[in-house]
Amino acid sequence: MTGHLRVAVVGSGPAGLYSAEALLKQAGAGVRVDVFDRLPSPYGLVRYGVAPDHPSIKSIANYLQGVLERPGVRFFGCVELGRDVTRAELLDCYDAVIYSTGAMVDRHLDIPGEDLPGSFAATDFVNWYCGHPDAADHSFALDAEEVAVIGVGNVAVDVVRILARTVDELRPTDVPEQVLDALSRSRVRRVHMIGRRGPAHAKFTTKELRELGTLAEASVHVPPADLDLDEAAAALAEADRHVRGNIKVLNGWTDAHRDLPRRIDVRFWRAPAEILGGGRVEGLRLERTRLDGTGRVTGTGEFEELPVGMVLRSVGYQSVPLAGLPFDERSKVVPNDGGRVLGPDGSPLPREYVAGWVKRGPTGVVGTNKSDAAETVRNLLADLGDARTEPVRTIEDLLERGEQPAVRYEDWLRLDAAEIALARSLSRGERVKLARWEAMRTACRGV
Repeated sequence: MTGHLRVAVVGSGPAGLYSAEALLKQAGAGVRVDVFDRLPSPYGLVRYGVAPDHPSIKSIANYLQGVLERPGVRFFGCVELGRDVTRAELLDCYDAVIYSTGAMVDRHLDIPGEDLPGSFAATDFVNWYCGHPDAADHSFALDAEEVAVIGVGNVAVDVVRILARTVDELRPTDVPEQVLDALSRSRVRRVHMIGRRGPAHAKFTTKELRELGTLAEASVHVPPADLDLDEAAAALAEADRHVRGNIKVLNGWTDAHRDLPRRIDVRFWRAPAEILGGGRVEGLRLERTRLDGTGRVTGTGEFEELPVGMVLRSVGYQSVPLAGLPFDERSKVVPNDGGRVLGPDGSPLPREYVAGWVKRGPTGVVGTNKSDAAETVRNLLADLGDARTEPVRTIEDLLERGEQPAVRYEDWLRLDAAEIALARSLSRGERVKLARWEAMRTACRGV
């Protein structure tokens, strides 16, 4: 092998940094990896998707930090594909490019009233309380006494938990000051978490679900009839420890009578039919559901209404097209074979690869990205062998033309230190996030 293999990784979340790590492990000292992100901070959903009251999961960032600090790895923040650098320009600079940008938008409910003020994507709410700079100026008044969260996955559970926690419970976390202030004024007293299917088909993990029962000032209630299992669901619960654990926890909340300021209602077998209201959300119409003979959810024609003033949909993520790259609008991923990007004729495009959710869809947990990245890197190295391309230009030359300088790793460390210092000054845990673009850029400059 002659010269260093030069690889660009677009996206610095777990998929991107596990790809960088796999390159270092599989190619050894003969590889140089540049990691790009449109944000000034690395770590993707570990920083902006993990709930702030889950610091143990956030510790994955410590592991990913070790990847960024390995010899041969460089970080370039505030660099956006399609705005600051094009796909063709990256290929001019590198032997190969791995795209690992994740899944960035919520799926829609496609029901009447979904666009009313007070109806939001859960990702917008998550980005807001996690301090994402794109959401820093979003307005969540939290002036409704009842809120509906559509979905029964871990993201939905996170959203419910944040809505139901006290400010004192959240003060030690890294939520931005303006978010903590808004939560302190919250009038939310009842949160409905709604699933189209039954409890045997819920996507949340037992550990996440159980946490709802530990909140200081919120009780959890489940209608007993919602937990009735048909023969197929009972068999699934018997065979699957995860399902069995969930149902056991839920059964413990059917006769709960804790008199607390806030209440969480977990409701199954209900599908959102319409979001009601004139100028804003004033209610949610639900249709009771059942499974038909093929296992599909179907409506029963029975309806009920909830007097909610806010609706948060959490029914799944999907990726968005990347500038100039093929994209399957049906599956919402980049067409690929083991990470090799496929062109319109189905053949692999030379030197372009994908990893993470943009490769396989929003499935798995954080650790799933490790084996996924390893597969992509194996195929990349098998394809390239000893071949090296002569760079047409350097990435440094390309980035010099930008209006804002790229954020390097040492700049990110200054932002990191500023957030730690802010937490210390406010007597608030280990860090408090800076959430606004200009504040982050200023911290990166050490100002």
